[in-house]
Amino acid sequence: MKKRSFMFIASLFLLTSCGIPGGGNPDQLKKNKKNAETIKIGLNLELSGAVAAYGNQEKDGIELAVEEINQKGGINGKKVELVLKDNKSDTAESAAVAANLTTKEEVVAIIGPATSGASKAEIPNITKSKVPAITPSGTDDTITVLNDRIQEFMFRACFQDSFQGVILANYATQNLGAKKAVIIGDVSSDYAKGLTSSFKNTFEGDIVADEKFNQKDKDYKAILTKIKDKDFDFIYLPGYYEEAGLIIKQAREMGIEQPILGADGFSDEKLIGIAGKENMNEIYYTAHFSENAPSSERVEHFIQAFKKKYKKTPSSFNALAYDSMYMIAESMEKAGEIDSEKLAKKLAELKDFDGVTGKMSMDKNHNPKKPAVVIGVKDGKEASADVVNP
Repeated sequence: MKKRSFMFIASLFLLTSCGIPGGGNPDQLKKNKKNAETIKIGLNLELSGAVAAYGNQEKDGIELAVEEINQKGGINGKKVELVLKDNKSDTAESAAVAANLTTKEEVVAIIGPATSGASKAEIPNITKSKVPAITPSGTDDTITVLNDRIQEFMFRACFQDSFQGVILANYATQNLGAKKAVIIGDVSSDYAKGLTSSFKNTFEGDIVADEKFNQKDKDYKAILTKIKDKDFDFIYLPGYYEEAGLIIKQAREMGIEQPILGADGFSDEKLIGIAGKENMNEIYYTAHFSENAPSSERVEHFIQAFKKKYKKTPSSFNALAYDSMYMIAESMEKAGEIDSEKLAKKLAELKDFDGVTGKMSMDKNHNPKKPAVVIGVKDGKEASADVVNP
């Protein structure tokens, strides 16, 4: 672990130590963007690797938004051009992609990555180049504020982990009447660690067990055997769909029937495929979007347009990415010109933006104030959707 951390830090140093990545002249880059025939938006997404499902969903949402924007004449009279890059679900690769997009490709803004670790990895390069980025779904609190310092060019379209942890702790107590929890958390993920911390700080009941696993683990029977005979009301499972699906499957096959609560990492149809729909009962998770709980008048149009283009129902990741592109479009129109620094300032001032994931305003820490949805699953299908306001 120490060697890998050193190599990652070294890679960021190499990318940022020589001024702007790639040696680009900042004044020339600014001039090039203003004079370009199109508005280039970079996509730094997980299109392959462990969490490729998230990145590919976000690509679909962004492409739909750009198609609509260009059909209406673009932004400030210019069409939007997407520059798509695959960060391969890897933090070092995400940093390299950000360097490439901000200098060689001369993008005005970046959307992505989808995950927290990859989002944090791009911050040194976007900051050096003064190019704003919006992560649709990176929920780690430290993406936008680190050591009490706001990351000037980093924004998000989603709520953060601290908010999710609070929502789930209160939902367990108030909606499920639960008093005793078991935690099974991923210790290799910043995302999961942040969710666990927030939950622990909020939940007023007893935590009777706090078990840990690592990303890529496959067999959870030892952990589940330890908790099976304990007296508890639910399992809190902060993690991504790959591991969560296996844990749900193995827990149900062992006869553990208590509710299982998770965060937005559950928001992928692959979770059901991994766990088996017969095991997906009493499952609850926070989400950013549900067609069964529309939080905006724009939702109906979005759902119809998405189904027409992709022949399927949109997910939270589709919706968040769609909103991210429109957040950039609205802010750029208010900026009045194609300028990355002015765009960043307008993103920071975004107020009452009418997104399909809810009406939102950017707070002082570059996090949107917006509602959340807690989805309940029965027999592998969404059975309930409760809107929870901040």
